[in-house]
Amino acid sequence: MTRTRIATRPCPYRESELLRQGGIHPVLARLYASRGLSDTKELSSELAALMPPSGLLHIGAAGVFLADAIAAKKRMVIVADYDCDGATACAVALRGLRAMGADVDFIVPNRFEYGYGLTPEIVALTAREKSPDIIITVDNGIASIDGVAEANRRGIQVVVTDHHLPADTLPDAAVIVNPNQPACGFPSKHLAGVGVVFYVLLALRAELRRRGIFDAQTQPKLDNLLDLVALGTVADVVRLDTNNRILVAQGLKRMRKGNMHAGVAALFRVAGREARSATPFDLGFALGPRLNAAGRLQDMSLGIECLITDDEGRAWALAQQLNDINLKRREIEAEMQDTALLHLDDFEPANSSTISVFDESWHQGVIGIVASRLKEKFYRPTITFAPGADGWIKGSGRSIPGFHLRDALDLVSKRAPSLIDKFGGHAMAAGLTIRADAFDAFSRAFEAVGQAWLSQQQLERVVETDGPLEDAYYTTAFIELMDGQVWGQGFAPPVFCDEFRVVSQRILKERHLKLLLEKNGVRFDAIWFGHTDALGERTRVAFRLDANEYNGTTKVQLMVEHAEPV
Repeated sequence: MTRTRIATRPCPYRESELLRQGGIHPVLARLYASRGLSDTKELSSELAALMPPSGLLHIGAAGVFLADAIAAKKRMVIVADYDCDGATACAVALRGLRAMGADVDFIVPNRFEYGYGLTPEIVALTAREKSPDIIITVDNGIASIDGVAEANRRGIQVVVTDHHLPADTLPDAAVIVNPNQPACGFPSKHLAGVGVVFYVLLALRAELRRRGIFDAQTQPKLDNLLDLVALGTVADVVRLDTNNRILVAQGLKRMRKGNMHAGVAALFRVAGREARSATPFDLGFALGPRLNAAGRLQDMSLGIECLITDDEGRAWALAQQLNDINLKRREIEAEMQDTALLHLDDFEPANSSTISVFDESWHQGVIGIVASRLKEKFYRPTITFAPGADGWIKGSGRSIPGFHLRDALDLVSKRAPSLIDKFGGHAMAAGLTIRADAFDAFSRAFEAVGQAWLSQQQLERVVETDGPLEDAYYTTAFIELMDGQVWGQGFAPPVFCDEFRVVSQRILKERHLKLLLEKNGVRFDAIWFGHTDALGERTRVAFRLDANEYNGTTKVQLMVEHAEPV
């Protein structure tokens, strides 16, 4: 199996001291400093601290274009991507534009019939079903050169709002807002699709104020969309930089107060989570997957309907449907994972830098999750393929730090121009289409890039920790303080590390290791999920702190991330 080692994040003493002197809790000061923060200003979660929209290239033009379109009563249709970011971005765009007087509808094409992005087929479908004057893409469109050309040919103008990485050529759209397009100087390149749309609405509202249509009193309140912005941002696993942390913190604050849309409240309920103590973890692992399941197995309009209805009964019915689809998704995923492990029966991590797997029976909508699970297990960039139409197969990939997946696919396609039909994505996740008979050739070409780019050290899993935690902070009060902060992608949740004596250990439900650990005479319950190998008497443990409620009392429990002999 892949080697795993525990490492401690370096913590710059000066920065942590400055934060502490600025009134930050001493442990939080250390955690923040080791994550690159040096100024208490970067910790502000107030809306006023958001980066201004003016930094986004063409955002002013987008505001003017949409304001003109509203004035001319033009018909707009939103074309959304079919994941949680796309669904929340669609709901935000729809609610925001309607509040500002736009005639706007949406369409979510079935991913299995129409592929990804604004394709010419989707433009034809949209023209046929909705006859729009303007198409607005959310969370897609930056790679849709042919689709935008087809819309232009039909006399439909296109506004692209996206955050994916562009290719060398941009589509010929009326306006493009994307922090990752060339020459865009926006300081945060990590906005999710829903964040980009939220910024476009801010610019449009400012333009309508300038035209005297609203003033500060009468303008629509866009901050009530922040529960949706937070959900899409966390679920899309974009980096939670200072700006994204503000968006997420503001959304969570509203959820905890009960100020959220009916669909978001219903998703909390159906997932058995408490909105009043909402965390990024709930959004990423409870709400997000239930929305994503619709796009994976059926079509995302169910998810979008759930987010745009104000009828609590309808929201609850839709949330239950989404929950059922998610249960089905889990079943399919478990079967696919078993099959994948059979394919990889003789897989030797020592001899391979990448993994490519294809199975005839697999479901296109779930391969991304299976790639993610295999990547976790073997710690290798992984692409899983499922059959598409007419001899094509579709791949979904997940990567490890230090291996830019989209760039790797770009290199494969430059070295062997006929191998990949189309591809797109980010550093950590990407998708592609190839011919079924090109699978072996693709696997070899992808592995060659892996061999060239990845060192043995990069292929070792490293559990990064924040070192030991002082005895005084193994408390539920300290856990509450940590839970009040926004942790997530690129701003990792705290993991501490220390030596313990193993007092007792037993296997729980044949799958997990239940432990009693002791340090300085104090004993702690601990659990290591998905692990059954026994530990030695003294062990070095990387763990998260968890407040475990049982029979009305709350005790500190250690969630083991990894353990190694001392």
